[in-house]
Amino acid sequence: MTEKAREDALRETPGQAPGETLGQARGETPGQASREAPGEMPGQAPGEAPGALEELRDRLGDRLLTGEAVREHASDRSIAEPEGMPAGVVLASGTDDVAAALAWANEHRVPVSVRGAGSGLSGGSNAYPGGLTVSLAAMDRVLGIDAANRLADVEPGVVTAELDRAAREHGLFFAPDPASTHLSTVGGNIATDAGGLRCIAHGTTGDAVAALEVVLADGSVIHTGARTLKNATGLNLTPLFVGSEGTLGVITRATVRLEPVPEGVPQTFVASFDDLEAAGRAVTEIVSAEPRPEALELIDDVCARLIEQFRPSGLPQPDAALLLGQTVGLTASRDAELLLETCRRHGAVETESQEGTALMEARRVANGALLAGKYSVHCDVGVPVSRLVEMIGGVRRIAEESGRGVSILAHAGDGNLHPAVESEDTPEDRAAAEAVVDRITELAIELGGVISGEHGIGSLKHRELPLQFDAATLAAQHAIKAALDPRGILTPGRGI
Repeated sequence: MTEKAREDALRETPGQAPGETLGQARGETPGQASREAPGEMPGQAPGEAPGALEELRDRLGDRLLTGEAVREHASDRSIAEPEGMPAGVVLASGTDDVAAALAWANEHRVPVSVRGAGSGLSGGSNAYPGGLTVSLAAMDRVLGIDAANRLADVEPGVVTAELDRAAREHGLFFAPDPASTHLSTVGGNIATDAGGLRCIAHGTTGDAVAALEVVLADGSVIHTGARTLKNATGLNLTPLFVGSEGTLGVITRATVRLEPVPEGVPQTFVASFDDLEAAGRAVTEIVSAEPRPEALELIDDVCARLIEQFRPSGLPQPDAALLLGQTVGLTASRDAELLLETCRRHGAVETESQEGTALMEARRVANGALLAGKYSVHCDVGVPVSRLVEMIGGVRRIAEESGRGVSILAHAGDGNLHPAVESEDTPEDRAAAEAVVDRITELAIELGGVISGEHGIGSLKHRELPLQFDAATLAAQHAIKAALDPRGILTPGRGI
């Protein structure tokens, strides 16, 4: 895509013809503006409604934070800076608190951000200046494990690893496995349809969601899905809220599917390559055949070195790349050897396998290691696995042309890449690094991919949505948003 075409795509609004103003596209007369259009900021902050915040305090008491106490709830882990401090933070203890907060915000047209652990990487939970942040962190209970039906009922603030531990007490496990499993929450993972290391075998978080309780913008509570394996009753609303990033409603309870813990001991295998694209070709063959691994990660030489500096774990140090994978079940050892044979056919220079998951745990610290090494501007693109080699080659070419260090880390088995661009902590250098990320994103789209594989759109990628969707498709998404949140209070300007 040319730079001019990219600028044109970013400049146009869904339903807006080239040359039209935003208001003309909506059918407004000159001088008329709609404050309630999806994606725009609602028009009133608490300071413009005397006594409004005290009205909310009367309902919530000390579960409403104001003043300096709101600062620690203002941003996530992304590079996106919050636009300002919220007027208040609701520490919700249950569905009733969330419903009261949204009903109040809707009445006073106050923008709302929703926060779990704040582990997001897209700016989706960052506060709005003068807005309201609803924190779900205290809603952290595993409400029950239904072993007979392989289901768990949870509140949204449950940490992913805690749910998995609770399930394992019943011989089950929670398959979605983001690298941030010890920090991220189930509600946040549902809101972004988070993926992780085991996607190649089990799919994303959304694939494990059976039913939801959701609070809508006006404070009403709805229930979607069912506890049954089959459900052909009415519209299936559950997938609508999965991946919606809080734009359509706030998830306050989830019923998720569990799986039996595999028998035997997991086997971790690792293959070192002196050619990054050769590693990609090995991935393509592995994914197209059997046995299929439980996880398959690609780590380039830069990232492998930084991981060892950050937290020594015995991770091999390749000339170009590592393929790191895991097999499970009674045939785990045999399967690992078969997969390593595929790697050797594609030029792996060193291979090994071992019982346990120690080396896989090294992958979980990769993001922290990259940040410590100043590879701070991250990307989250996905491509069909059949285009992985082209994507790797394209990223390398972009890095060479830009003169910037770019490290490639990937959930290779599902085609989700996280290139990280080296950047100093200055506005000018960060802008230059973000320009490199823009080129990588455009390449992913050209290869039939997506601008976000698992981190979500948030505020960081919102401007790039017109590169992914045509105007009619975006307009359809906005129509759904307008139906469920007519005043546009829920995470305006993010997600869709």
